[in-house]
Amino acid sequence: MDIQLLRVFLTTAQEGSISKAAKKLNYAQSNVTNKIQQLEKDLKTQLFYRHNRGITITPSGQVFVSYTEKILNTIQEARAVLSESAVPSGPLRIGSMETTAAIWLPKILPDYHADYPNVDLSLVTGPTEQHIHAILHYELDGAFVSGPIDHPELIQDEIIEEELVLITATSHPPIASIQDIDTYTMLVFRKGCSYRAKFNSILQEEGIFPTKLMEFGVMEAIIGCVSAGLGVSLLPRSIVNLYEQQGRVRVHYLPGKQSLVKTLFIRRKDTLVTPALSAFMEKMRSKLG
Repeated sequence: MDIQLLRVFLTTAQEGSISKAAKKLNYAQSNVTNKIQQLEKDLKTQLFYRHNRGITITPSGQVFVSYTEKILNTIQEARAVLSESAVPSGPLRIGSMETTAAIWLPKILPDYHADYPNVDLSLVTGPTEQHIHAILHYELDGAFVSGPIDHPELIQDEIIEEELVLITATSHPPIASIQDIDTYTMLVFRKGCSYRAKFNSILQEEGIFPTKLMEFGVMEAIIGCVSAGLGVSLLPRSIVNLYEQQGRVRVHYLPGKQSLVKTLFIRRKDTLVTPALSAFMEKMRSKLG
């Protein structure tokens, strides 16, 4: 089977559009259409429904996506094994929550880059849910996410256990109970963020269902709005230390186990641990573990 046909199919499935796939691959639309038709002929099955609004992947196509991802990843691994020496080199794709990237990765990345300059490391920040999806679809080699995670296709290492705290404007009086923030505006990261999920879980345990919610994409925006008195947020203690010292926010502690969250490093069980990834995990454990 032609590998290029698989790449065209996977790109089309991911983009959900022949025109978008053609643009991404720098192909003519007719070329993409012809290659998909050729693949469907080889497989003797329909991979996409065609209609006036474009295309929709079929159930057979959805099944074939996972096989295509595995095939292309295996080919990439084989090429890496044949071309790599014992010295870490080549691409390394790492995902991280924004808070982990801001506080903990500076302890790893400078040394790693200095020791292994031939590694082309790319860092993608985002919520836990996004990184799990990317790992499962072979888009990342490893990722820092918030636990617990229970998935049969993932390996996980517990890296850090952190304390979560509530933050408010500095003028806010002490918070004695979660019930004290019943009517407050909750400032959170976008959906998929584990801290947001944890915040929701804590509130629901106390019978609180917030009606006012503001969603942000970056941490600095949350800190700024909390500092201005717009509402309350839940973040790791390590991330708010500096802002508390600067007099921008006030910290309020949660009781017992409610405040604890684990940061994990996850990767797929069936992927190759390249020298670059192995060196990264060794550096991670020595600096954070």
